[in-house]
Amino acid sequence: MDAAPGAPATGAVRDQAGTGRRAAPRAPRRRTSGQRRITSLEVFCFVIALALIFSGPLSRLLDRPGLRTGSTVFVAVCVQALPFLVLGVVLSGLIAAFVPPSLMRRLLPRSPSAAVPVAGLAGVALPGCECASVPVSRRLMQQGVPPAAALTFLLAAPAVNPVVLTATAVAFPAEPRMVLARFLGSFGTAVAMGWLWARFGRLEWIAERARRVAESRGGESRWRVFSETARHDLVEAAGFLVLGALTSAVLNVLVPAAVLDTLSGQIVVAVLVMAVLAVVLALCSEADAFVAASLSTMPLLARLVFLVVGPAIDVKLYALQAGTFGRRFAMRFAPATFVVAIGCAVLAGVLVLGGVR
Repeated sequence: MDAAPGAPATGAVRDQAGTGRRAAPRAPRRRTSGQRRITSLEVFCFVIALALIFSGPLSRLLDRPGLRTGSTVFVAVCVQALPFLVLGVVLSGLIAAFVPPSLMRRLLPRSPSAAVPVAGLAGVALPGCECASVPVSRRLMQQGVPPAAALTFLLAAPAVNPVVLTATAVAFPAEPRMVLARFLGSFGTAVAMGWLWARFGRLEWIAERARRVAESRGGESRWRVFSETARHDLVEAAGFLVLGALTSAVLNVLVPAAVLDTLSGQIVVAVLVMAVLAVVLALCSEADAFVAASLSTMPLLARLVFLVVGPAIDVKLYALQAGTFGRRFAMRFAPATFVVAIGCAVLAGVLVLGGVR
């Protein structure tokens, strides 16, 4: 039965006669209030309750020499590295909130070749973790800093800052020259890659979105920027610290001593293995020294390569660079950085540590 003319529509009004009337939108459905998400705190409490209930069987299961050794190494690495990790993320948050990106543009020389070493030294005064250095370098490009200088800062900031060097000194108390060797290797890597980009790099390899001027965040509270940056860096870096400590514990327990002794005698193989391990583990630079120090059976030069390669290029940095600057950039910049970092680390080790050992 047809509806009477002028009668109000009960659903969507159909426009069959070309009247020009548009269909009225239906009222949105209300979500049921009975559905709720399980929070991470509830999951944590549930796991703790299970651990307490089954504490007896778990203690008997875990009471083995290998597990005791692995847990000792794991806890030692985490406890030693955590203070430096917290200090690093706090400094990173303060810089993100209170240091304007235009500061480096005013301080750097106009010549790209001269700006490269200055940008490398700026990493000492403006520390940050690897993840934070990628967006900072992008912002520097958007502020008019030459790409060569911005990329130098990207590599130097997480590797030559005082927090990282202090952590290295604490992790290697019997090898004080390790601090100087790490500084020279990392600084040399950053400057060499900056000069290589100034000579051979092309602007079209960098994605247009990375060169586009970003919107200002001037209306946002500085303390809010600080808290969000520090919280993000701490959560992400702590996860990689746990992964590195777990890997160190597994290597100390499961890898036979004969294998490590063989690597100590094959310095080339040991250097390559530690370089690849640094890329795969993707540790935070504030904590990687303690993981390297725990691998005491590896040659000192190989552990130096681990410390220089890690902050320069790893799997998470490759993903960040590809997402920020584009895949064309990352596919060229990452392999070159890997090779240059190994070369600079070996050269610094030979000069500072007194040879291959």
